Amino acid sequence: MNATANTLSQEKQSDQEIILLTKDQIVDLIRKKLEQAGLPREQALQVADHLAYADSLGVHSHGSVRVEYYAERIYKGGSNTHPDFKIEETGPCSAVVDGDNAVGFVVANLGMRQAIEMAREKGLAMVGMKRMGHCGTLSYYLRQAAAEGLIGLSMCQSDPMVVPYGGAQPFFGTNPIGFACPVDGGSPIVFDMATTVQAWGKVLDARARKKKIPDDWAVDKDGRPTTDPFALSGLCAVAGAKGYGLMMMVDILSGTLVGQPFGPHVTSMYAHLDQGRELGQLHIVINPASFGDPKVFTRNISQMVQELHACRPAVGHTRVLYPGERSAQVEKKYRESGIPIVREIYDYLVSDDIFQNTYELGDPFAVRR
Repeated sequence: MNATANTLSQEKQSDQEIILLTKDQIVDLIRKKLEQAGLPREQALQVADHLAYADSLGVHSHGSVRVEYYAERIYKGGSNTHPDFKIEETGPCSAVVDGDNAVGFVVANLGMRQAIEMAREKGLAMVGMKRMGHCGTLSYYLRQAAAEGLIGLSMCQSDPMVVPYGGAQPFFGTNPIGFACPVDGGSPIVFDMATTVQAWGKVLDARARKKKIPDDWAVDKDGRPTTDPFALSGLCAVAGAKGYGLMMMVDILSGTLVGQPFGPHVTSMYAHLDQGRELGQLHIVINPASFGDPKVFTRNISQMVQELHACRPAVGHTRVLYPGERSAQVEKKYRESGIPIVREIYDYLVSDDIFQNTYELGDPFAVRR
């Protein structure tokens, strides 16, 4: 592929050159890079589809900006490319997946398939995953449940990057949590958030785009608010003590519950890239048919959405949207116009470089400019 292809064009955005690609082009570029790093094709396709999905929804913090990191860890042996997965059903509605330190996307997909099958049969499923790598955006897995007419919740732990409420040094990770529910005749309700004011990936995206960050996202080495995405030493919990409580809950349910390390003992994304991450995750899937008439459930959800749309919008807004609806609009726009990728990231994807030793830095906040 080259920049003269009919399906590729350029524009300027925030002083950064932007390349417009189709989703299929992004998948192909990422797959090739991950295969070059040593990941078998079927796994590389799973990861590529996930990252292209994130870019296609405008969640660029979890898209192609992450490829070099994954490629470096795969090449150095920190992701098991030939895992021996084990699934143990531990109860009527529970199971644990041992991911054998494979790439997190593959393990999380496996766990969600197990949870969907169990929820269809038994009404409820709780599937814990352990010994896995970073899993990307939770909404990707949650949409799988919603597509089957099921309700999904998911959460995962991450390495310590967040200053706890009342503290001055990182303890917990960004520890995201998400929810999805089907909507009859529309895009699903999807809620996916870090328990920080913003996900770390948003900072990475700001670095790639050479943009400042809002002063409530992070603090510097002295615990003071900073707008420099390269100067931060800790992220901030959303809503203070409330976000702090949520991130602790996520750490317990997705990590401690399945026997994984907690808080400051969780391995860093940016150290020992030749070793497995040993992360934990939890999928909860609910079958509405096991809790009442599914037609009544669907009707009530449809009514909720209609009444939200009928709410009087605030100044500056044209309509009240439900969670996930804006992403669906972005996906439609990008499908028609192309998905914007920063030139620097595109150049890496089409290069012969597997990685440039950008991420083996020990300090999670020390990624190069």
